[in-house]
Amino acid sequence: MTDRALVPDDFLVPHHLVTPLFHLEPLGPQHNPADHAAWTSSIEHIRATPGFQDWGWPPPASMPLADNLADLKRHAEDFSRRIGFTYTVIETASGEVIGCVYIYPSRSDDHVTDVRSWVRADRAELDTPLYEAVTAWLTADWPLGTLNYQPRPAPDATHRDKSRWPRELP
Repeated sequence: MTDRALVPDDFLVPHHLVTPLFHLEPLGPQHNPADHAAWTSSIEHIRATPGFQDWGWPPPASMPLADNLADLKRHAEDFSRRIGFTYTVIETASGEVIGCVYIYPSRSDDHVTDVRSWVRADRAELDTPLYEAVTAWLTADWPLGTLNYQPRPAPDATHRDKSRWPRELP
């Protein structure tokens, strides 16, 4: 990881992305129990998600809640330092944490931003809509250059409705 800011100082980092299916908000310590429950219920599913096969996370044997809290604090610190941005994904209908999005500079190319996302196994149908929404949002509203975000399977017709494209909260 690098200590350089991922975005210019004058860029106002969005704190929310809202779609009819889910919304994103900055991941922080307040999400610890829900975040821990979300990913520990879906370790094999996440490890099979595009972008995670060779990433080494999540750990195959889980981790204690206290260690997860330390990770969430680190992600919140990265967000405040503008060196990386991690968002929790919250399902609109249930209000439950169902996934996560990571936006960090590439370790190998200063002109590339690595993006990864996952959803819980029991919400796997939301993986492609999340990928589409995040890709559209980052491409349209963020000054990130080239995105390294592994594609998802082609969406079915229910996810092609343009009214589902993300909108940012003021």
